Amino acid sequence: MTPARRAAVLGSPIAHSLSPVLHRAAYAELGLDDWSYDRFEVDEAALPGFIEGLDASWAGLSLTMPLKRAIIPLLDEISPTAASVEAVNTVVFTEDGRRVGDNTDIPGMIAALRERGVEKVESAAVLGAGATASSALAALAVICAGPVTAYVRSRERGDEMRGWGQRLGVDVRVADWAEGARALEAPLVIATTPAGTTDAVAAGVPQNPGILFDVLYEPWPTMLAAAWAARGGAVVGGLDLLVHQAALQVEQMTRLPRASRAVMRSAGIEALRSLE
Repeated sequence: MTPARRAAVLGSPIAHSLSPVLHRAAYAELGLDDWSYDRFEVDEAALPGFIEGLDASWAGLSLTMPLKRAIIPLLDEISPTAASVEAVNTVVFTEDGRRVGDNTDIPGMIAALRERGVEKVESAAVLGAGATASSALAALAVICAGPVTAYVRSRERGDEMRGWGQRLGVDVRVADWAEGARALEAPLVIATTPAGTTDAVAAGVPQNPGILFDVLYEPWPTMLAAAWAARGGAVVGGLDLLVHQAALQVEQMTRLPRASRAVMRSAGIEALRSLE
């Protein structure tokens, strides 16, 4: 028997998060009947107070925007993976009370692509330049042998992506967002932008597309993902990423073998269907 433990996802807004569905499904499969996983609306100003108020029953936290960088000063240690992009999405509380941060988005992206048979690509394109885009570059540092073109809306964003590329060892080339349709010709396209942002380029999917990784899961499919699939291209979605990164979180927080991704994915699909 394992003692009752608590975990949760924090962020703002947070009501839409599927993390509770996925983690609870994993707990059920692992027989962790006394474990609970909740969601809390927490912004950057409220984060320090929330962390200080946690007791010894807490096993860990998942973090979404805007907290992935705000949490770092409150931690005792962060992993090299999290440090590489200055973003933490996972906090584990150790037995001696230390707070350890990690980033499971990066290995989650790699695992989601490998699940679809993507081990290496010669080049890639990234649509967007936010926090998820930096994680995408970190994943591409592992699987992309050549240049990555980042399609961005401003010179400042372009400079940021070049900076991340230099830090991560990725040859990043910058293009204007207005040329986004050209991104779709790449062997691997990673779309990291909010819902609706890529709708304008969906009509430009080529006849024989490569692989699209669209990090959104609601609404799904996006116009771009639907057009891509209609052309016969392989599509990796945001739910794939969410499942893989959440499974890694469960493993770290529970210190038990990984929960079945199939079980977690089924729970996520059912939850999304209930929103239709």
